[in-house]
Amino acid sequence: MRKNNFVTPFSFIIIFFILACNLPKPQGITAPAVITPSNTPLAASIPVTPTEMATATGTPSPTPEPPTPTITVLHSLVPSTIVKPGKLINDVVSVDTAAEKRAPYGDSYDINRFERPFLQDMTYVPDLDIVSFNLAYDEKFFYISIELVGTDPNNDMGINYGVELDTNADGFGDKIIIAYPPYNVAWSTDNLQIVQDTNRDTGGLSAEKAEAPLPGDGYDAVIFDGGRGAEDDPDLAWVRVNAGNKATVQFAFKRSFAGTKFMYGVIADGGLKSIADMDYVDRFTEMEAGSPVRDQQNYPLKALYGVDNVCREVFGFTGTKQEPQRCTPSR
Repeated sequence: MRKNNFVTPFSFIIIFFILACNLPKPQGITAPAVITPSNTPLAASIPVTPTEMATATGTPSPTPEPPTPTITVLHSLVPSTIVKPGKLINDVVSVDTAAEKRAPYGDSYDINRFERPFLQDMTYVPDLDIVSFNLAYDEKFFYISIELVGTDPNNDMGINYGVELDTNADGFGDKIIIAYPPYNVAWSTDNLQIVQDTNRDTGGLSAEKAEAPLPGDGYDAVIFDGGRGAEDDPDLAWVRVNAGNKATVQFAFKRSFAGTKFMYGVIADGGLKSIADMDYVDRFTEMEAGSPVRDQQNYPLKALYGVDNVCREVFGFTGTKQEPQRCTPSR
């Protein structure tokens, strides 16, 4: 009987625990969520701008380049469209000997005279070959015209044409009016500069002799830049092409700029095209420069090629007729 009394209470205890485990859970209470670590980074909820990113990484953000302003040049005085040629000064041409890859004569290196309308392989370029030049004028402008064998100043090789002015007739070029392609048939100042020699070294030590190798910076200061400079006279100088038989390239510049007495010459340059190295005969020895004349020991052309220039003519004075680089009276 005592055995039965012990078992009965123990049975009640077991039954109580079974019933407790099966009771319903209270409403509104949930089990905590289990968080599993992930290797995937979280996406940014706010977009990052390039500037913010650059600041964060320490790298400066690029600054956008402002557009280059277009400068409009306003003109009030344009040269005449009808210009009668002045006195023609003839130059040596190489057209008749071009097939033989040589200049006939006229290239006198010792006195800064070039007849080199050829490439280094002696290919002839008629748009470099000067036939004649002349000066005319009206009340406002001087006109200097260059006649070429060729008819395309806009040759693909890129040819610069220029007028050198010696304002005190000492043989040293004082200013050059230099034009760059492309050229227009109408008067334009767009691709035109006037550059001055400020330290009198365009002629080396003497006015015309070849004295290479000498240092120097030739024409070194731009005093007119197509009329775009703040102090430029926008109407000071002009250029056009194919204006007539004697004017394949024609320049106009104000008479007030050049004065009443000066010497002038012209140049066609498709080779070095470096007015800072003029006169070329003072920068290159004759051996370095080469020669376009076949019977010369330095033939063919080497460093100095693709250039034709002329003697200098006088305007407004008689002089001694012995001025350096001056055309002889017979010409």
